[in-house]
Amino acid sequence: MITILNYGMGNLGSLVNMFRRLGIKVRVESSLSAIEAAEKLILPGVGAFDAAMRCIDETPGLRDVLNIKAQEEKVPILGVCLGMQLLTGGSEEGARRGLNWIPGRALRFPSCPELKVPHMGWNSVNVNFSNPLTEGFDQDSRFYFVHSYYVQVESKNSSLMTTVYGREFSSAIVKDNVFGVQFHPEKSHRHGMRLLKNFAEL
Repeated sequence: MITILNYGMGNLGSLVNMFRRLGIKVRVESSLSAIEAAEKLILPGVGAFDAAMRCIDETPGLRDVLNIKAQEEKVPILGVCLGMQLLTGGSEEGARRGLNWIPGRALRFPSCPELKVPHMGWNSVNVNFSNPLTEGFDQDSRFYFVHSYYVQVESKNSSLMTTVYGREFSSAIVKDNVFGVQFHPEKSHRHGMRLLKNFAEL
């Protein structure tokens, strides 16, 4: 069973519908007891970094429970879009401290005439190394993006996939049991379905 964390900042319906299409059981939960019992967790996110971290930090006990799941119990966790940025230490978008499970930081795309911000639409990904999350992918895999900030990780070993938009950036990151994807797999048709199925099978 996959648990999608409902902390007030996620586009939950599309994720739920995609898992149902795959025939995979999923539940949306906000209570600490449900998060404590989770076997796999998805951290969705849309909106601003500080607003999302405020929702987590102002829910009593939630950050502590998430840290236990990620760092002690080592359950598989997937951050999606803003949820991926929350996995890092912080963001140029705000001042709050991120979860810091994967060392790095979210930076804003530079403003220039040739580069529209946000980065919106379909783009290709390059798989940098083998990982169960990317099983079955090829170098023509394309995903749907909507974001103004990108993640710069401290270690190249954490950059699972990269994408080029004005510059090369990490479109998927990983450290042990923690994964993040900057794109929206729930809006990325067969490639997104493949990734979510891979996560379910971890």
